[in-house]
Order: sequence, then C-alpha cells, then structure tokens
Amino acid sequence: MRIIAFIILVLSGATAQAQNLQTAIFAGGCFWCVESDFDKVQGVVETISGYTGGTVDNPTYKQVTTGTTGHYEAVQITFDADIVSYDQLLYVFWRTVDPTDAGGQFCDRGSSYRTAIFATDAQLPAARASKAALNIGAEIVTPILPATTFYPAEDYHQNYYTTNSLSYKFYRARCGRDARVRQIWGDEAIFAN
Repeated sequence: MRIIAFIILVLSGATAQAQNLQTAIFAGGCFWCVESDFDKVQGVVETISGYTGGTVDNPTYKQVTTGTTGHYEAVQITFDADIVSYDQLLYVFWRTVDPTDAGGQFCDRGSSYRTAIFATDAQLPAARASKAALNIGAEIVTPILPATTFYPAEDYHQNYYTTNSLSYKFYRARCGRDARVRQIWGDEAIFAN
C-alpha cells in the first residue's frame, strides 16, 4: 500500500508554491535519464545535469568521460521538502538505477557513469539508512559520498530528454535502462516503461 500511495504522489500533477527548498545530488549513470526521472516527481522544482566528486574545476563532458577527472555525471535536484522528502527522493533514486553495477550503468560504461549519492552532513543518516534497508539479493556497490562542488554541464545537456526527445527515447531504449531496472526492482521499479 505504501508503494502505491507513493507512486500516486510521484505521478500527481498537483503543484504548490515552493516553501522549503533543499537540494540533493544523485549520480545514476547518464544524467539525461536521471534528470528525466526526477523531473516527474511532484515537489521537484528543478534538475540540473552536471559533474561532481572529482578533482578538476569546471570540467567539461569530454574531460569527465575520459575517466581521469574523478567526476561522476550527476544531477542536482532542487526540491520542496514540504511536498517531497529527501527520504522519498532516495526511494526514487534506488528504484531507477542498478546499484549492483560498479562499472557504470546499463550501456554506459566507465567511472563517470557509476552510481553515487552525494549527501550533505544532514542527509548522511537518511542516505545510509536507505542503503542499509535495501535487500535485492546482491551487493549494493553505490557509495554514499560527501557532497562536494557541483559543476553544471554544458547547456546542450540540460533538459536533453525534452529538447531532443526522439534521440533521447531511442538512446534510453537501446541502452536497456528500463529493462534492467524492471529486472532488479520488479513492481517497485519507477519510471521503467
């Protein structure tokens, strides 16, 4: 019942005046897909594709995808905590990725495509608890890391799923993201068409 109520919350079209804005940063493979998934969550005000976790200031996509910067492709999510909680965002995050894959996500391979949760000090307990509560019959390799400087990606990456919707849909289907998410999470999978 909790899952059904949460899915209704996620898919609801209702909007409200933002009152309690907070941010979360998740790396879930291709940032186009993470951005697309979280933009569907009621209470998410904005998503920005970018890079975090590495050692290079103001990295470019070309630099990050070489795997030499230490950065992950990630999404910074601004959300209204009066509408959706950080715990609920964690729930969505886990059920839209493959947390057992240490080499990337789906067809995107390499260190920049790994999963991670970048948590503030206040978010760490919730992030750790959400990971500890997972039971999918395999080791969860997604690290929980301290939030560091987030660098927005180039403009052409922002909202790619809407500005290039046909290319994006083809990419997502070809990459096998939704099929793998359904395989891992079954009925708990979120946004896996």
